[in-house]
Amino acid sequence: MSTGVQHTPPVTWATQVRSDDEALPQIEQRWRDLYDRSATATPFQSFGWVTAWWRHYGQPGGLRLVLVWRDDELVAAAPLTVSPNWRRPVWRPLSAGQSDFTDVLVDDRYADEAVDHLVRALLEQPGWHALDFPEVPPGAAVDLLARRWPRDVRRMPSSVCLHLPAGDTAAFLSRFRSRPAGKIRTRLRRIDSHRLDVTRVPADGAAEAVGDLLELHLGQWRGRGVNREHTRARFRDMLAEASTAMIRDGQAAIVRYRRGEELVASDLLLIGRDFVGAYLYGSDPSLRSGMDVSLMLLRYDLQLAHDLGVPRLSLLRGQEEYKWKWQPTPTRNHRVILCRSAVGGLYAATAHGHARLRAYKQRRVAAANGGGGADA
Repeated sequence: MSTGVQHTPPVTWATQVRSDDEALPQIEQRWRDLYDRSATATPFQSFGWVTAWWRHYGQPGGLRLVLVWRDDELVAAAPLTVSPNWRRPVWRPLSAGQSDFTDVLVDDRYADEAVDHLVRALLEQPGWHALDFPEVPPGAAVDLLARRWPRDVRRMPSSVCLHLPAGDTAAFLSRFRSRPAGKIRTRLRRIDSHRLDVTRVPADGAAEAVGDLLELHLGQWRGRGVNREHTRARFRDMLAEASTAMIRDGQAAIVRYRRGEELVASDLLLIGRDFVGAYLYGSDPSLRSGMDVSLMLLRYDLQLAHDLGVPRLSLLRGQEEYKWKWQPTPTRNHRVILCRSAVGGLYAATAHGHARLRAYKQRRVAAANGGGGADA
């Protein structure tokens, strides 16, 4: 005889650690769904960015994709790779070297339980000594992972990122006193006098646009110490593949500036849930003699962020002098190292010493530019 009482089936939790080359493509839609449910996710954890990086930078056998499932739903994911260090394996996030923010994905609805399962899955894996997240932004999911980590955790200052509130030109000018605001208006009129045509690139034109952007970027830095990685084919190919996917998904934009038929500048922006990030730009060196190129880019980027309804434009990592003149707000990333063994602790202690020296140098740079230090 039925009592009419309905019993809810018990929830089943499961974890996986995958190292096969097909792991990422096989969970593409699950990854995208989890990304949408993770409030702390940034474009550097998007499927398009992570998979493009793995395709062009990953080493065979080096993938460690740690997954947590609640029934058949993916609720946490840590995309990691083996990075030999001190002749002892250290695990790092995929794309760490090319990403301004490193994190894991965690479903907000089940964050505590999902992270507990993620911790256990990581500790059960043999053969590694430290898990190194080099650029953890404030409020990242890694912070929850670190709080629940039962062994040694080392947290140290990393890069400073600079941010501006999104807005139109009037809102931007309102942040300055009358005299500097007047000088900026004069520079804007000079920019407008060049009558540049500004357009956004569709997804099917992203690969070509990335090649043009990098050519401009390398030209502007020639003779001034360009980042060597930006000269390599693998970086170009990774960026082209990632940009194509991310523009299609609304997670990136490539903006082109033309003077007549001539391409004179290009800007790659990454679009997150609460920021637009200025990742990489290039400009013809001759353009600098007639205008303030950084202001030209900044005006469009701020307006785009405003139009998309996100609160801020991030200038991402770096404290270059041209960034400080716009009176940005600094925040500091942190490097978080989760130790699994005594060898991992020694690795973390050495990294901490290097971080203290770097933070001291950054504070001196910020003070010299009148920006003050970022929050520690």
